[in-house]
Amino acid sequence: MKKAILTVVLMLISLTSFAQKISPDNIVGVWQCVDYKIEIFRSEGSYSAKLLWSKDMFEADGKTPKKDVKNPNEKLRNRSIQGIVHISALIFKDGEYVDGKLYSVQDGNTYSLKAKLKSVNDLETRGYKGIPMIGKTFNWKRVR
Repeated sequence: MKKAILTVVLMLISLTSFAQKISPDNIVGVWQCVDYKIEIFRSEGSYSAKLLWSKDMFEADGKTPKKDVKNPNEKLRNRSIQGIVHISALIFKDGEYVDGKLYSVQDGNTYSLKAKLKSVNDLETRGYKGIPMIGKTFNWKRVR
């Protein structure tokens, strides 16, 4: 019985210690999920990310980056999607990242974005229109 209580206490202490060690800059770095690879960086008091790779980033030749053809701004439709800043204005508040904007090259729309570090190497993001309940979650692993 004492061992079980001690184990629970130690687990709670380790979870609490991670929560207390979260620095806003812990999100900075290169992250990858199944379909995307991004680099998150600090930008004027918030966090942004540029698109390094996506599963459908290149034309059929596998080398030529696709253009941002669905961008609502006609002047930007000829730019390459590789390296564009597609996450911006993500702010750290109460242990989470909120109020971000996600520009989707797939449909040319901009979505709201929030994120949370699950651990030093695990990041969860949720893009949505309107309310977070109606959206899509991506789970990211830090690239070492």
